[in-house]
Formats: sequence, C-alpha cells, structure tokens
Amino acid sequence: MVWGDRDMGLRATTRSAKETALLNRFESFYDKARSPVMEAIERSVCGCDYGGNSWTTRAQAEQMAHHLKLRAGMRLLELGAGAGWPGLYLAQATGCDVALVDIPLNGLRIAAERAASEGLARGVTVVAADAAVLPFPDAGFNAVSHSDLLCCLDQKRSVLADCRRVIHAHGRMAFTVISVVPGLSASAYRRAVANGPDFVESEADYPTLLAETGWTVSGQDDITSDYVASCRRQIDADEAQQDGLVALIGAEAFAERLAKWTSHLAALNDNLLRRDAFVAVPRPG
Repeated sequence: MVWGDRDMGLRATTRSAKETALLNRFESFYDKARSPVMEAIERSVCGCDYGGNSWTTRAQAEQMAHHLKLRAGMRLLELGAGAGWPGLYLAQATGCDVALVDIPLNGLRIAAERAASEGLARGVTVVAADAAVLPFPDAGFNAVSHSDLLCCLDQKRSVLADCRRVIHAHGRMAFTVISVVPGLSASAYRRAVANGPDFVESEADYPTLLAETGWTVSGQDDITSDYVASCRRQIDADEAQQDGLVALIGAEAFAERLAKWTSHLAALNDNLLRRDAFVAVPRPG
C-alpha cells in the first residue's frame, strides 16, 4: 500500500469553509464508523459493514462491477473511497486491483486495515488526495468509480476532467450521484437544496458536464426508488438502534439525525431530489 501525504493533490486547490466543515463531518463519521451500532445500521441500510458513507447498496455495487467489466488484471480507481466501500468489495469480488482515494485519513486507515485483514493488501493502494487533482499519470486505470461523490464537492467539472485524464482510452467510469429534479419552482428548489447533500447544486446537468469533460454517456439509470427505500431503511434502523445511537452520539444529535432523514425522505417523496447511476466511456481525442 502507498500512502499519500495528507495534502497530496490539494496544493493546487483551496477549500471553502463549507467544504472544510463537510470534511470535518466525514472525519467525525469515520471515527464512529466501526462501532457495533453503526455497523448494524449500515448492514440494515446497504447490506454491508465497511463504514460506508454513501447510499450504495450491495446490489448497486454488483451492478457497478458488471458495468465496469471488472476482472483480474484490471486497475480500478475508486474516488471518495472513505473506509473502502464499495472499492474493497469490488476488488474482492472481481480480483481487480484498486486505488482508494479520499482525503479523511481516518477513513483510509479503516480501509487499509480491512484490506490487510481480508488478504487484499497486495492489490490495494491507498492514497490521500483531492479527486480534482489526482496524483496519477495519464491513462493509468482501466476503470473509475465513485459513489455519491460529485454531490459532496464543489469542483465537479475538475473531478470529471481529471478522471478522463487518468483513464485508459478503452476504459469505463461508473458512478452514482444525487441531484435536484429539474424544472422546480423557486421555493421547491430551495427546499431540495436544503434537504440534499451539501453540494447537490450543479452548474449543469450531469450528461452535459460529462460531455464537456471528454466523456460519452453509455448508460443512465434513475435509481431514485431504490434511494427512497434506502432512506426508509435508514430511518427504521436508526429508530431500532436508538439506545445505542444515543449512547454513541448523544440525545440531541440523535434527534437532529432522525429529523434530517425524515425531512430528506419527504423531499424525495415530493419528487424534489433524484439519484442516478451513470456509465460513461472516454470520448476519443
């Protein structure tokens, strides 16, 4: 495994106060991710216990592996890898090598420890880096994946452009992303933004951003219904694990967490937010 410097790839970028606050929340999340209560909730919601911080379920990870045509001998780049979900699972299931990239070191340490415990260390590289300025040579990967990453950062265009730079000419990228449903009234739009991920707003829709950064969309699936089901499972799991969650994060934080999920689900039910799975291939030239 290769560890990058904490600021590797960050020297050409600056983080806003909002981005810094989000990073701090992720770091706090990973500090608690391996507690029994958090693992139980993750198993209920996503069918795994990696300490994941996206809405990707096991079935969706398997679809990702299928779309990317992963197999032994391929090199996968997983951005926003966190504690290793689904990147480590994809490596274990398909035999591919994987580079796990993220910024919070505590999440990457969890991923590194799990890779070692599962006998995957030889094929896993762990790098602390910014997804918008990747510390890799051109055309070094056969596949790229990321789960709900673009809606959690501001530099969407830069990330997609650098993904295009580092992928092989015949490679594929698969990712999920949450976005605001187009055509909303001003008040509905504000409500969608308030109930979505911190950077759910986008300067253009994702097919447009992909086209402008050198990609051709080969597949787009609306997986909002699965997202709604996951959010319902999240609420049910939190309520079932209330005592353990209160002991872990406190009563006030538990109430805020449950209110957040409930408001989020209401926005989904009112068709203000959506979640899509994309597959894209590099455009020649």
